[in-house]
Amino acid sequence: MPDSRVKESINVVITDLMDRVMDRVLNTDPFIKEEHHSKKPLYAALVPDEIFKGSHFERRFVTPFGGVWEKLAEVVANEYHGNCETGEHITGEIGTERLRRIQEVLNKLEHKGKKGRQLPDWSQELKYVLEGKGKLIPTTVVCDVSIKSNVTNKKYAFEIKAPLPNSDQTKVSKEKIFKLLAMQPPKVDYAFFALPYNPYGKKENYNWAFPKRWFDMNNDECVLIGEEFWDLIGGNGTYKLFIQEVNSLGKEYKDRIYREFLGIEPPRNVEEDVLY
Repeated sequence: MPDSRVKESINVVITDLMDRVMDRVLNTDPFIKEEHHSKKPLYAALVPDEIFKGSHFERRFVTPFGGVWEKLAEVVANEYHGNCETGEHITGEIGTERLRRIQEVLNKLEHKGKKGRQLPDWSQELKYVLEGKGKLIPTTVVCDVSIKSNVTNKKYAFEIKAPLPNSDQTKVSKEKIFKLLAMQPPKVDYAFFALPYNPYGKKENYNWAFPKRWFDMNNDECVLIGEEFWDLIGGNGTYKLFIQEVNSLGKEYKDRIYREFLGIEPPRNVEEDVLY
C-alpha cells in the first residue's frame, strides 16, 4: 500500500500548481474589467463579465496543467520504485525492416484500404513488427516517463496523455512505443500508453473516438487507464489515494476561487467529489 510519503508527494505537486495559478490570476495577471470593456465593448455589452472572467482563469490554468501528469508520476514512482525520470532520451538500434513495418502498421490504421480502415490489435501488430530484421539503425525516443524499478528490476516507459487525447498525439505515442520495444538489444522491458484517469468510468466503457483509431483502448495490454496506471507506478491503492487527495484539495481551492477570484460565496449545492 502507498504510504504517507506518496500522499505528501501528490499534495506538493498539485498544491504548487494551484498556488502558482492563484498567484497569477489574483496578482500578476488578473482579470481587469475596464480593459475587457475597452478591448471587447460588444462582448461586454451582451455578456456578463463573469463569463469572461471564468475564461480568463481557464486559460491560465490549462497551460501549466499540461505537464502535471508527468510530474505526479515522477514523484509517485520515485517513492515506490526508486528511480524515475521525465523526458529521458532512450537510444538503441532498430532493424530497417522493423522500422518499415512500424510505418506500415500505422499507415494501415490511418488510411482506408479496399476493405476499409484496419482495426488496431496491439499483440498482433507488435508480433509482426518484431519479426522484422534488417540493418540496425541508431534511433532515439524521448519518453514522457521512464522507471527503472528497484522493486521488480524491470525498466518501464510510458507515454502519458490527458484522458481525451487527439488522434495525432496518439499516433506519435504509438510509434514511440513500437520503437522502444523494437530496439535490439532491448532497452526497456515494458512500454505503455497511459491515461491518468477515465472520464467514462470502467476501462471497458472508454469511448473517446480519436485514440481508438490507434489502440483498442478497451483491450490492448499496452493501454493503461486510471487505476491500472497509478497502481503500477505507485503500488496497490495509489489510485484511490490520488483520487482522495485531488478531491480533498479541490474543496479548498474551489472555495478560494469562488471567494478570492470570482468574489462570491460558494454555492451550497456545489459538487464536492468530482474525480472518482
